[in-house]
Amino acid sequence: MTADETLYKLAAKCSTSEQCLSDIETKLTRYDLPDEEKTRILKHLVEEKYIDDSRYAEAFVRDKYRFNKWGRIKIAQGLRMKGIDNDTISSAMEAIDEDEYLGILRDLIKAKRKSTRGKNDYEINGKLMRFATGRGFEYAAIRQCLGSAADDFEEWD
Repeated sequence: MTADETLYKLAAKCSTSEQCLSDIETKLTRYDLPDEEKTRILKHLVEEKYIDDSRYAEAFVRDKYRFNKWGRIKIAQGLRMKGIDNDTISSAMEAIDEDEYLGILRDLIKAKRKSTRGKNDYEINGKLMRFATGRGFEYAAIRQCLGSAADDFEEWD
């Protein structure tokens, strides 16, 4: 493929879904193009706003906590792995609605509680804590949801 064909193909991909700079750089390495052409393509995509890491981070945060039900820790780690800088991550994370976030965590814990077995409440809560931590939720938020939901556990059974 020529450089112009590659540019049009990547521009079309960026038009249909949010892409970050590191993803596009990875895709560009697959094409056998000179480095100056790759640089020109990246520069054009950034200047024309096909690629915007802050817009990508906002979409990533929104999608991961609403649809994948990830916590803040896991979301931030995912963005760091994409090469997004910490300032951009912080500003994107501010878009998380705290009530909705805790509601998602409560629903996750409630659903997991139905299938969790243990000898006593302490063991069950430990399993629920490990589950929520694995999903990337913070310790304080987990404790808050477990504490507020402890009275409701009898209703969940």
